[in-house]
Amino acid sequence: MKIDLNSDLGESFGHYVLGNDDQILPLITSANVACGYHAGDPNVMAKTVALAERDGVAIGAHPSYPDRVGFGRRRMDMKLENVENMITYQVSALQGFVKGHKLHHVKPHGALYNAAAKDLQLALAICRGIARVDPELPVYGLAGSQLIVAAREVGLPYASEVFADRAYQADGTLVPRVKPHAVLHDPQEVAKRAVRMIQDQAVTAITGEQVELQVDTICVHGDNEEALAIVRALRSALKDAAIEIAPFDPHHA
Repeated sequence: MKIDLNSDLGESFGHYVLGNDDQILPLITSANVACGYHAGDPNVMAKTVALAERDGVAIGAHPSYPDRVGFGRRRMDMKLENVENMITYQVSALQGFVKGHKLHHVKPHGALYNAAAKDLQLALAICRGIARVDPELPVYGLAGSQLIVAAREVGLPYASEVFADRAYQADGTLVPRVKPHAVLHDPQEVAKRAVRMIQDQAVTAITGEQVELQVDTICVHGDNEEALAIVRALRSALKDAAIEIAPFDPHHA
């Protein structure tokens, strides 16, 4: 059994440093690199890509609403055409830093990702924006979400993503960060939960229901204060469970 382990990285800006990217990168298989709209800047993008390439980590774009102040975690009312264009813009920007100009995947960030999980028209705009850059570029979307439906409709490859460090609601969406216990911080708890999610292809919602999920890739948020400890615990738990970590391969999904 194989699983992709991804993390949202490159979220520093100027002299402001967020996360432990240089330490996390050698421990993961895919990196979602901020493209400048919620975090990141050209220098951070270049540095993060170079580090990922050094460590043999698959590189994905992590586009967002234009919301640097809110770290991309505030829903914005945008015309679908504008969403499509901003996705193309951000994905193209990161692609320019990658050797061979070939990205591994695209994963929307924050409020954009969560909104696209429920809003098919928004999800379709995101997928059209990706396809304009590369029609074979996989999208990472919340398992069972409208973003996965949209990827199928547009013809993009896709990976169903789950979150080891986030609580789930009964409908398969994430518990909003403003609510208690939305983010999990205990590395051992997160690691055990992740292994169960892979083995059961399901997660226990915060209200107790079992929610069936396809699991192609697991995310650990780079801005979680315990991110490094969580990734280390997760790798150890996956090894103990005989689960190999490897970048998502759309040809063998």
